[in-house]
Amino acid sequence: MKPRRIDYKHLSMVVFLIIVMIVIASLTIGKDIYENRQQSILSFAIVNFFGYLFFFLLMPMELAFIYYLRTGYDPLILNLVAVATAMASQIIDYLIGYFFSAGIIDRLIGRKRYEKAEDEIRKYGNWTLFLSNLLPLSSPVISLAAGMLKYRVKDALIYSFVGMVCRYLLLTLLFQS
Repeated sequence: MKPRRIDYKHLSMVVFLIIVMIVIASLTIGKDIYENRQQSILSFAIVNFFGYLFFFLLMPMELAFIYYLRTGYDPLILNLVAVATAMASQIIDYLIGYFFSAGIIDRLIGRKRYEKAEDEIRKYGNWTLFLSNLLPLSSPVISLAAGMLKYRVKDALIYSFVGMVCRYLLLTLLFQS
């Protein structure tokens, strides 16, 4: 068996993204916790925005939402911030898919991931966009793939938005204290 060659370019990109993720979390939620003060809605907005960008998929945004919901924030405000920041990120994901080549995206997230997302969009269309935003699936990758397919912007935004609103309303109903 031939030893696998290490792709240092890809490895350095992954390490860089992990460092950026740690810095963002440290400067927002971590700082609030360390200074023993209530977590700010701005911290949540920043973390949620970056969590929905396709290359920060390691951040479980549903858990962050539940955490902030349990700290006593107004559920309506928290839902508005969650949906607005998630949609802003998903629009960026869509635009990256729309304007950048498959080669660049392939290096960022891997061909297999976005090809699977493309297959789902081709097969199920709007249902894929809706369900990927309703369920804790990889909705940023789906938005990226929708952009790569030059999927109708209006449909991509509407179905993503409705799925996202349903997701956060469901989380609020299940976990509000």
